Amino acid sequence: MSKVQIKVNDNGSLRVSGDVELVDAEGNVFETKPTFSLCRCGLSSKKPFCDGSHKGKFESVVRAHPKESE
Repeated sequence: MSKVQIKVNDNGSLRVSGDVELVDAEGNVFETKPTFSLCRCGLSSKKPFCDGSHKGKFESVVRAHPKESE
């Protein structure tokens, strides 16, 4: 199985790449492509997927804390 990557895009979606299964609260599986974007602004009409509605209406720049050297 390939490693899954979830990228937090500045002012936008969560970009998911890799072999992942996306399911709803009842266990139903969403049809996905090898790479897809999930909405995190709440404005998409295609939730849980991003449709670009966030552009110019959503601001969030999340950064991971750098690992401290040992």
